[in-house]
Amino acid sequence: MPLFFVLAAISVISGLLMITSRNPVTSVIWMILSLMGVAGIFLTLGAEFLAIIQVLVYAGAILVLFLFIIMLLNLRAELVASHTLPQKVVAAILGAVLLYEVVVVSSTGVEESVKGTVDVAKVAVQGNSEAVARLLFSDFLFPFEIVSVLLLVAIVGAIILGRKEF
Repeated sequence: MPLFFVLAAISVISGLLMITSRNPVTSVIWMILSLMGVAGIFLTLGAEFLAIIQVLVYAGAILVLFLFIIMLLNLRAELVASHTLPQKVVAAILGAVLLYEVVVVSSTGVEESVKGTVDVAKVAVQGNSEAVARLLFSDFLFPFEIVSVLLLVAIVGAIILGRKEF
């Protein structure tokens, strides 16, 4: 249990440093550290598939892409805009919704919140990765393929939008 608290502290502190950082590059680095802490928490919970996905997809791909875009476009001047009152109001509302969700889940318990969605006995026998793979490639094959086609369309669209005419 102490490892959980260390990883949670790393995640929360690096998340706060990400939000308060003025430099976008260091903000991305803090977010990578925060996501690595979340992946460690997944490992302590026995969800190795989610930990690997967290590292590969979020820290490995998406945030590296953010880092390259920030460095390529040199967005330093554009990102130092002052926060307006509507932005602060929306942030306060979203923070209150998040706090409400945390209170509801902590008062009812995580088991009650996800009741009926996971067969714990099956996962314990098969293993987490095997259970996820079996569901992904049997019951959820069509949505999985739709997402892959959407990602392909997004990549082609990004290439077309980023192309410069010479």
